[in-house]
Amino acid sequence: MTALQSFVQAGARRALVLLPGAQMHPPHIVQAGLPAALAASGVPLDLHLPDLHLDPTASRDAVHELLEQVLAPLRPRYAALWLGGISLGGLLALRCAQRAPDGLRGLCLLAPYPGSRLTTNAIERAGGPQAWQATPAQAQDVEFQLWQDARAGRPDLPAFIGWGQGDRFAASMAALAACLPRAHAAQAPHGHDWNAWLPLWRDFLAWLPKGER
Repeated sequence: MTALQSFVQAGARRALVLLPGAQMHPPHIVQAGLPAALAASGVPLDLHLPDLHLDPTASRDAVHELLEQVLAPLRPRYAALWLGGISLGGLLALRCAQRAPDGLRGLCLLAPYPGSRLTTNAIERAGGPQAWQATPAQAQDVEFQLWQDARAGRPDLPAFIGWGQGDRFAASMAALAACLPRAHAAQAPHGHDWNAWLPLWRDFLAWLPKGER
């Protein structure tokens, strides 16, 4: 099993697996104050931070490895398992939920990477996600597949999606959130950084459905 840095509360029956972003490790999330904010919130939720660095756009099947190495060992322990991620980790979390939603209760996506400029510009030039039609080459690309599935309403799960107002991909994140049928979109000041992500994390904890607490 992949190494996890875990913050476990007595009696918690819910858990969130939060995937770090690119060039990010669990200690960065701890130093940013996310576990401390969780403890201060009083929300009974276990937090698991895997040191699993998978690029969902690479040739390896990152979703399969996430399912087998991280999620499968945790599922028997909880009544509800949430999946989340920051930046590139958010892309992987969303792609995993699109391909294998069974066993997941919801998503927490903090500034989820919506794809490269080549991807987002192609969709924008077409008139947005609903007007865009994938070429044969795009249909084989992970980033475009994410948008295809999102446009089709997948995953049909509660999803908190938050981003900084100054994030360079803010418009694409808003378009992505608009595609998902059960998304809750939130914004915070600042950009693609912890100044935005920590307040958004607190917003997620306040939004987390009471039935999931």
